[in-house]
Amino acid sequence: MSQVVVVVGATSGIGRATARAFAERGDRLVLAARAATTLAEVRGECAAVDVLTVPTDVTEPGALDALADAALDRFGRVDVWVHTAAVMAYGRFDELPGRVFDQVVRTDLLGTAGSVRVALRHFRATGAGTVILTGSLLGHVTAPYMSAYVASKWGLQGLVRTVQQELRDSPEIRLCLVNPGSVDTPVYQQAANYLGWVGRPPPLVASPQRVARAIVDCVDRPRREVSVGRLNVVLRAGFTVLPGVYDVLVGPLMRLAGLSGRSVAAHDGSVFAPNPAGEAVRGGHLPDLRQLVRHVSGPVGAVLRRRFG
Repeated sequence: MSQVVVVVGATSGIGRATARAFAERGDRLVLAARAATTLAEVRGECAAVDVLTVPTDVTEPGALDALADAALDRFGRVDVWVHTAAVMAYGRFDELPGRVFDQVVRTDLLGTAGSVRVALRHFRATGAGTVILTGSLLGHVTAPYMSAYVASKWGLQGLVRTVQQELRDSPEIRLCLVNPGSVDTPVYQQAANYLGWVGRPPPLVASPQRVARAIVDCVDRPRREVSVGRLNVVLRAGFTVLPGVYDVLVGPLMRLAGLSGRSVAAHDGSVFAPNPAGEAVRGGHLPDLRQLVRHVSGPVGAVLRRRFG
């Protein structure tokens, strides 16, 4: 039987890939994000299933309660609540405007906490449900020039662990945290930037579809925490076991691999308002294999299309 799935942050990157993945399963969807025009596009991409779109800014008081009410009015229940909404900012901590730092934390940590609060209120009443959040490798390690994002993800890690402890008396309510490393999404180009150089995901870069598969898998196989990224374990081990070495290396590596050679004037990116023109599943940091295999002919192309198409 199809489930009712709320996806917060559904217009770009991991959230958009997740909406598509749940649609492929035949689940009914409630899609939320700030940009109404992009939500309409995603609704079209998921047209095979019943979809409700609700423009939602997670930093606005009452917005998430209104989202839950809309979902219940339309479908009568919610089975899965997924929160992927996030913004990012680059800059040295003392040079990043306080208003930008605060808004990143307000979106990435407090907005996510609001989602959990609203979802649990419903699931406590019904006795069952699954909440799936997207954290980050940067909830376990640190990187320079990303203080607001790192602080948010470390806070989220602590929040999730605490709530998981509080849910031990409700085994049918599951809270899962999916922690990706570098992912090919537009969030890096959309980020506020007070550093002077455009950011990018350092290698090795995963596709948003891979993260979306991990999120969907949590519905059938709930786990407390899922790591997505080949280097995650290595980086976490280095951060914990060899902190002095890690701190010496992380700055040069960040400048080499985490920043592009493109200069940029200071700007707020999508931190305070959405940029629909920049919203997409991918950020262009990896080749899109699905598009590539469509242009390969012959028996090899047929095999690739079955695998990636």
